[in-house]
Amino acid sequence: MTKQSAALSRTFAALADPTRRRIVERLSRGRASVSEIAKPLAMSLPAVVQHLAVLEESGIVKSEKVGRVRTCWMDPKAIGAAQVWLGRQADMWNARFDRLDALLEGRELKDE
Repeated sequence: MTKQSAALSRTFAALADPTRRRIVERLSRGRASVSEIAKPLAMSLPAVVQHLAVLEESGIVKSEKVGRVRTCWMDPKAIGAAQVWLGRQADMWNARFDRLDALLEGRELKDE
């Protein structure tokens, strides 16, 4: 497995959990402290910290601690690799569906 492939797998694994996706949605609006992130979630603070650790390990979230406050933010580059991969998959499937439509309509589709 290549380094890029492993990073992409970590990104998708991190985003597979609905709580982590909610955290990413929150951080997409800007920086937030761990307590701000935890407030709307129906779970303990240590559980939120564990979810944040998974997001940090995947590279999606970065954080820094100043005094007693840990502030988190998103690193859009980590999500960008997933977007590129998903875009390629969408392009491939759209091309296949175009060819299928052409076949079903009895016409030939020019190679693009």
